[in-house]
Amino acid sequence: METVERINLLGLDGDALAGLVARWGGKPFRAKQLQRWVHQRGADSFDAMTDLARDFRGQLAQNCVIEAPPVMTQQRSSDGTRKWLFDVGQGNAIETVFIPEDDRGTLCISSQAGCTVNCRFCSTGHQGFNRNLHASEIVGQLWWARKVLEADLASARLPAAEGVQATAPADNRVVSNVVMMGMGEPLLNYDQVLTSLRLMLDDNAYGLSRRRVTVSTSGVVPMMDRLSQDCPVALAVSLHAPNDALRDELVPLNRKYPLAELLAACNRYLAYAPRDFITFEYVMLDGVNDSDQHARELVAIAREVRCKLNLIPFNPFPQSGLKRSPMARVRIFAQRLMDAGVITTVRKTRGDDIDAACGQLAGEVRDRTKITERIAAQRRAIPIKQVHA
Repeated sequence: METVERINLLGLDGDALAGLVARWGGKPFRAKQLQRWVHQRGADSFDAMTDLARDFRGQLAQNCVIEAPPVMTQQRSSDGTRKWLFDVGQGNAIETVFIPEDDRGTLCISSQAGCTVNCRFCSTGHQGFNRNLHASEIVGQLWWARKVLEADLASARLPAAEGVQATAPADNRVVSNVVMMGMGEPLLNYDQVLTSLRLMLDDNAYGLSRRRVTVSTSGVVPMMDRLSQDCPVALAVSLHAPNDALRDELVPLNRKYPLAELLAACNRYLAYAPRDFITFEYVMLDGVNDSDQHARELVAIAREVRCKLNLIPFNPFPQSGLKRSPMARVRIFAQRLMDAGVITTVRKTRGDDIDAACGQLAGEVRDRTKITERIAAQRRAIPIKQVHA
């Protein structure tokens, strides 16, 4: 007898769930009830959904599941940062990172197992591309993290490191912001990412505002245009070089979508964006992209596109052949930009101690992505007020 694969409700947006319920003869409000049970209450058992009819719950149990990817390991930093490693099958693993602050809690999630873009400075790309994640695996990271964090908070088991409060942000949501800055290029997994974004924004699911959800892209221009029409959330662009010659080397995708096309797409996106600027991420590489001339070229870009520059100290890994710019150089570089009127931030590292423990992850899986540090590209950036050469 052929086994029918059950539907994972974590991967259905509101319209798809309503369509499923309608095919079973259910009313639209039943779909909304079900959606709230799954995403807002974190239910993983249909028996718990006591305001749904018994027959309907039986139909759900027979045809559907509510399953996030299994957790392989979880780590907690002394500064409150949390990191989970999820098993997505066939030897593939993805990382999810949560960083708490007094006024927000941001979750960094992955969209692919591996990455096709292969940026020279990124260890994820050096691991190669394995597959796209399904929407249930993308949303599953948020679903799982929120369940764990809210349970910890409710039972007062979430210890606060010095200077970090174990309380929810002002809007009482432990996860108040989501950034797609984990493994993968989100816009090369467009359909599944779009479904995930719609769930994050849906008031019957996670109810996040567009300003609190950020997609980071290396510059997939056609998909940037589609996103601006389909679901314009906050946008971060992995820039990393101020001219085509250098960006061709650091971000190979630039050979397909050079800077002129990318910057034009950024300006088109701004017409629909929930924020009035694009965040440009710029990893600082010693002797590669950190000269005064590079700073001047960035100033020219900033005059073309309303933006914020986020400078990210490089995280070295074997075979990269690259070095981190000295912090003194980063500060001078930032000051050059700010003196020219460019809004500039430099990230502050969080969760160093759990990155240091990366060699202890189970099996052959190793944390070579340094997500905890790279998340600062959008999340833990701090403005530089004064810089002295």
